[in-house]
Amino acid sequence: MQNTQPNTTNNFLQNLTIINNTDTRQQGKIKHQLNHIVALALFATIGNANNFVEIQHFAEEHQQTLQTLIPLKNGIPSHDTIQRAFTIIDKKYFDNLLHDFNEMLNNNEGEKIRKLFSIDGKTQNGTQTKDQKPNHIVSIINEHGFCIGGKLVGEKTNEITAIPVLLNSFNIKDSIITMDAMGTQRAIAALIRKRGAHYVLALKANQGYLYEEVVLFFADPDFLAKCAYYKTEERARGGVETREYWQGSGLGWLPMRGDWMGLRSIVMVRRTTVKEGITSVEVRYFISSLPLGVVEVALAIRGHWRVESFHWFLDVVFREDSCRVLDRHVSYNLNVLRKLALNFLRLLDVGRVGVVSLRQRRFIVCCNPVKYLEQILAV
Repeated sequence: MQNTQPNTTNNFLQNLTIINNTDTRQQGKIKHQLNHIVALALFATIGNANNFVEIQHFAEEHQQTLQTLIPLKNGIPSHDTIQRAFTIIDKKYFDNLLHDFNEMLNNNEGEKIRKLFSIDGKTQNGTQTKDQKPNHIVSIINEHGFCIGGKLVGEKTNEITAIPVLLNSFNIKDSIITMDAMGTQRAIAALIRKRGAHYVLALKANQGYLYEEVVLFFADPDFLAKCAYYKTEERARGGVETREYWQGSGLGWLPMRGDWMGLRSIVMVRRTTVKEGITSVEVRYFISSLPLGVVEVALAIRGHWRVESFHWFLDVVFREDSCRVLDRHVSYNLNVLRKLALNFLRLLDVGRVGVVSLRQRRFIVCCNPVKYLEQILAV
């Protein structure tokens, strides 16, 4: 296929060459360069491969197409060779690939609207054994649903140490950071404000007295009537879902407000779902550095689902939890590869009318890779 964008096509492959600096193999015995293996694995993962064996099968079936994009002088590497390559490569080079993707997205900022970054962790259950805890990876997702970074931690309770590292890795100035209750920590809130961003942090009983005070505030009808209010209603999963948001400011009554840098408002969200005649109600609470502006706060809270949705895609579309690669280092590199594949799939134009799911996009690429792989490189 003729390359119509010579200035951008293959930029990704060129960026991959730095991975070769991590190669510890004997140079005279190398048949497959690391950057070529990673590119092949990425294309195969986009095209419906979920593990190293399937990556090899995809490459063998589409070798002629892949050879137009990747030098494969010694043919297709075996699945064992591909897995060994993922063992050799330092995970920081895979992290850099996500960083490069983020830089690409920021080349055209578009309208000057406040960006949203959501942070949450996901456990790789497939890496767990009787003697080994599973990988837990904290990711940062932007408002468009793209993963732009991640960090491997020992277990879920270590998310608190990973979050500051992620926050310091990106320009978050003038953005909104959302996190679940695990990230609702004074030091994290302070870091977000010091870096010029705002926070919307979930509040649960683990915050003790602060949580109790916020709950009591919203339980008072007189106080509630003074709050800014916003309501949405939509059909979802065969039911009707109503979300109500109350945002209160003027927190002079809150004893511990000085413990949270920049704290300016508190939020209550009540989600009422009616499905098959059954009504369920969920109430959640948040603290925020945002001033009164309930619509913006509501969009930030609603936007946090993107990180949860991203993790759902990793499990359902890429079958991550079913992948029994027990090496924690290799599993992490695979996780980043899947995130890159998911990012590229979101940008892919498959020329269909209407909504095309990510699972369907992977299948379409698998059916006709010659049509889509160059488009992926030209992103």
